[in-house]
This record gives sequence, structure tokens and C-alpha cells, in this order.
Amino acid sequence: QKEDWPMHKLECSAMCAFGQNWNPSETVRLTARVLAKQKTHPERTESEKLLAVEEFESHLDKLDNEKRELIQNDIAALHHFYSKHLEYPDNAALVVLFAQVNCNGFTIEDEELSHLGSAIFPDVALMNHSCCPNVIVTYKGTLAEVRAVREIEPGEEVFTSYIDLLYPTEDRNDRLRDSYFFNCDCRECIIKEKDKLKLEIRKLNDPPSAEAVRDMIKYARNMIEEFRRAKRYKYILCLTLTPLACELLEICELSLDKMGAVFEDSNVYMLHMMYQAMGVCLYMQDWEGALRYGQKIIRPYSKHYPAYSLNVASMWLKLGRLYMALENRTAGVKALKSAIAIMEVAHGKDHPYISEIKKELEDH
Repeated sequence: QKEDWPMHKLECSAMCAFGQNWNPSETVRLTARVLAKQKTHPERTESEKLLAVEEFESHLDKLDNEKRELIQNDIAALHHFYSKHLEYPDNAALVVLFAQVNCNGFTIEDEELSHLGSAIFPDVALMNHSCCPNVIVTYKGTLAEVRAVREIEPGEEVFTSYIDLLYPTEDRNDRLRDSYFFNCDCRECIIKEKDKLKLEIRKLNDPPSAEAVRDMIKYARNMIEEFRRAKRYKYILCLTLTPLACELLEICELSLDKMGAVFEDSNVYMLHMMYQAMGVCLYMQDWEGALRYGQKIIRPYSKHYPAYSLNVASMWLKLGRLYMALENRTAGVKALKSAIAIMEVAHGKDHPYISEIKKELEDH
């Protein structure tokens, strides 16, 4: 608390003054901290040895009207919540800064990939994207750590992944274009080796037509976008009412029934909906329901994701904790050890998360 006071003092009095009405977005809070740090540390900070925040790419010329309007909304919120505590550059400079933060910010998650917050790590932001990454970025407190997940030859470029790699090539590139304004030309995007397995169609005596498959993929993508928008506006993250959770679970189950007429359970769109359903079950403390979905998810995840994927590790971890809660220690130990095997590479053997999981094993 003492260490963070120089930053938190910007927010503390405003939080108290606004009370329940204190609700700036994470992007606004992060940008306010960037502005404050630039004021108190005009020289380059420890995290800017290779790249300064001012040197971030903004892609300003590529922003459509909707993105520009969202930035103006964020600027208005910044003035509203921080007016007493910050000195602001002009509107044009703020537009650039918000665009830079949007393109270069990192999402911080815990060991189960639950959202914790957002941050800027300028030097880490130098790395380009690949759907076949050779490093993974993990976090220890406020520190970002970069570790190799395969051999990297001298002179070979270091690549991380900017996005969730579960989805097929077209979906990944849609996301990259929307958020980062480029198409990926990595090996996986060129040869599309995993796409057929990721989009596996149910084997039936009367196979669905190509048109039926296209329609179902379109339906699945629309559902994913709806969930993404819902999360953006915190409808799902704030499941304060059990009836709402039940309704959401029903939506997931109806979607799974509809897609299951065409897609195999290992199809990534089925897995996406199972993951949403599992999340709702966990919220409702329906451990058996969550476990049933997790058991269906884990094997396809292991095939679809690259080696040492945090998504696979977090699923093994969720499963392990569910097994333990349901007193199936044998399966729990096996699942937790599978999570540790991945996390020791991705997080490093001395990470507190790994110590916590090992303690869970000892306590059971």
C-alpha cells in the first residue's frame, strides 16, 4: 500500500468522493497512471530501457468512427474522475495516448486466467505476434516475465501471442485486424494445419451441406461476439442474480444443442460455449456441472493450443481443484500435476502460484 501510494493517491480521494459512482474503465485508470508517471518521471523508467511509451504505435490513421468515439468517451471519463489530480495534455495528444494504450496494453490474469487488471510493459510490448509463439509472458506481482517455451536459435526473432490461439486462422486474423490492425503471416496462418481439426464436423450418415456448415459457423461467431460484448459491459462478470446465471446457462446449453447437430464436441466453437457454461456453473457453485464441462474441454484444448499453453494449464488447474472439492483425490492429484508441469515452464519453478498448488497437494 505504501509503495503504491504515489499512484493510488490520484484515485483515493476521488474513489471516496464518488463512492458507488466511481466507475472509470480499466483503460481510463491505466492511462491516468501513465500520465501521472510521465509527470513524476520525465526521464525513461526502468521498464522503458528499449522502448518508451511515447514511441508506441498508435495506428491512429486506422481507427474507425466507433473506435474514435470510444476513445472520446474514455477522455471524458478521465476528465470527470481525475480532474482535481491530473494535468492533461490537449485532446489530440490524449487521443494518441489512448490509442497507444489500447494497442500495447497487457491483460493481467491469475493462475486460472481470471481477469485481474491491465498494465503497460513498454519493453515487453516490443515483441511481435505469432500464432506459433516461442515465448510466453507471465506475471509476478507487477513484474512481467518472458520465458522461452521452445529452443530459440541465435538471431531468431522472439514472438509472443497477442490473442487467444484456440480459434481457426480466419477468426484469429479477424481479431488481430480489429485490435492490432495487421494480418498474421506465421507458419500456422499460412499452412492452416490445425484448422480442419478445430472446425471438425460431426460424422453422420447424412453429412451436413457446405451451406449448413457455413451458417453454423456464422451463428457460432455471432454468439462468441455477443459473449465478448457482454463481458465488455460486465453483464456476465457481475452475475449478481442467480436467475440471470440460470438464464445464461440455458443460453449456453441451447447453443450447444444447436451447434452439436453439425459440430463435433472437439470443435472450437463447441469448446467456447462449454467454457462459458463451465464458468457459470463455477459461479453457481455447481461443482459437478463445472467438472462435466471441464472434462469435455481438456483433451481438445491440449490438441488445439501450442505446447505449454496457459489455457491448458489453467484448465488442468480448475479440474484438479474441482476433483479435490468432490473428494476424488487420485484424479485431482493427476490434474494438478499436469498443470504444474506446464506452469514450471511458463511461470518458472519458483513462482508463488506453483508453491500454492504444491501446498494444495500436500494439504490433501
